[in-house]
Amino acid sequence: MPAGPGQAVVAGPAILPTRRRPLPNLQFSADRLLQELQQAYVREATELWNQGLTERAAPSDKRFAGDAWSRNPVAAFSAALYLLNARTLLGLAEAADTDTKTKARLRFAVEQWMAASAPSNFMALNAEAQQKALETKGESIARGVKNLLADLQQGHVSMTDESAFEVGRNVATTEGAVVFENELFQLVEYKPLTKQVYESYLVVPPCINKFYILDLQPENSLVRYLVDQGHRTFVVSWRNPDASMEDKTWDDYIADGPLKAISVVQDISGSKQINALGFCVGGTLLGTALAVLAARKEKPVASATFLTTFLDFSETGILDVFVDEPFVQFREMQLGKKGLLKGQELASTFSFLRPNDLVWNYVVVNYLKGETPPPFDLLYWNSDSTNLPGPMYAWYLRNTYLENNLVKPGKVTVCGEKVDFSKVDVPAYIYGSREDHIVPIAGAYATVKHLPGKKRFVMGASGHIAGVINPPSKNKRSYWTNDKLPATYEAWLAGAKEHPGSWWTDWASWLKGHAGKQIPAPKGYGKGAKYKAIEPAPGRYVKAKA
Repeated sequence: MPAGPGQAVVAGPAILPTRRRPLPNLQFSADRLLQELQQAYVREATELWNQGLTERAAPSDKRFAGDAWSRNPVAAFSAALYLLNARTLLGLAEAADTDTKTKARLRFAVEQWMAASAPSNFMALNAEAQQKALETKGESIARGVKNLLADLQQGHVSMTDESAFEVGRNVATTEGAVVFENELFQLVEYKPLTKQVYESYLVVPPCINKFYILDLQPENSLVRYLVDQGHRTFVVSWRNPDASMEDKTWDDYIADGPLKAISVVQDISGSKQINALGFCVGGTLLGTALAVLAARKEKPVASATFLTTFLDFSETGILDVFVDEPFVQFREMQLGKKGLLKGQELASTFSFLRPNDLVWNYVVVNYLKGETPPPFDLLYWNSDSTNLPGPMYAWYLRNTYLENNLVKPGKVTVCGEKVDFSKVDVPAYIYGSREDHIVPIAGAYATVKHLPGKKRFVMGASGHIAGVINPPSKNKRSYWTNDKLPATYEAWLAGAKEHPGSWWTDWASWLKGHAGKQIPAPKGYGKGAKYKAIEPAPGRYVKAKA
């Protein structure tokens, strides 16, 4: 999710610390396997050579699927040879006889190398870019240089026409007002659209992205959907950290984030209990806050929803290749006391998890072909990155991705309390996306075994963002349910039933059983002089650029 809420918080271009690691001693699991790879390579390379420069069918790989590639014998040959080399190198990476983490790193490095070295990325080899240059008499090259200079100035590759969007004008437009703010966040209350409303509902989005992924357009807004369903809805809008926040810690983000937001929503609504949702890192923050409250014998949250969230970091997928003790120590030395992790580092990391789609595709389109990417609200949000305070980030890295301490009862102390998820006895709706590469589905499912209350787990189709943002009106994709919650995700999936459409309808039905009583909708925002409307939604915090 694009990046996504984003989640998982691992740094970007500086993926590895500057200190050198010893190189792993790579061997292959069997001489026979290596021989098979070599023989297959020689056989296919010979076939390519024997075919020479004759016209050949375009490969299925979309980078080389255009007619210009198949009509140009040299380009077609280079594409076919590249794909053969890529398959062989990835086969060698898979055949390496080494530990799981080293193999994953080797595979990742090979994938990055092959993505970067594709013939489609070079003007001298890209048949489509060459054809366009001829057709436009060089205009496409001039436009490409202009696009490159503009992107160098702004500091990132353009994925969309960013001038087409403005937060509050044509994205994040659901009507509401900011009713509270502190150094870390603004609390946005949304105008009810029903005559009666349920108990208040608090949404905690990830702090590594802007919250308006949940409110892009009226037709796909999760925020508006909640309001339409009769929930009095409040959303945390995290501040984009600047130098004044470079000493903020994980404890600060819990105490002055979800804990404070829960308290304020209680004050405004006058309710003893509210309902809450955490998305991505927002779910990790919410879960930690609920553990702190449980340790204090407080239960202000009647139900919790966790969307693509890690509480248990034992299965983190591809992001695990970045994190080990030397890397975390390096980040602790660099940022552990004070400093900012720049948003562009995070954005780069998530983009390079899918390099062909989120990096090199735009290099080709923007610079080699001289095209301007079309307006796309999701990619605009994806480019709107946020910073993170160094101490908060360093604590998060060690205690989640490296040591998985949050799920070890009493291992970590947050806000003066021992964190123990087994004390968080609230009904929970847990959602994971089937193709999520940031919070793999098995990692999302792992939350089930740590919360003692009544739980429901649902899996949606697609990835980290597209799986979550799937409104019923589109009638797209599908979701899976299983009332039983066995020990593993694989066992759950074996007994799951597929349903067409959006998981939002299942969630809405579940929420009604925990939403509390209905009361007349409030006629204004906030409550009295203490919580009066400060400014219209979406507020100014979300508009600050990294």
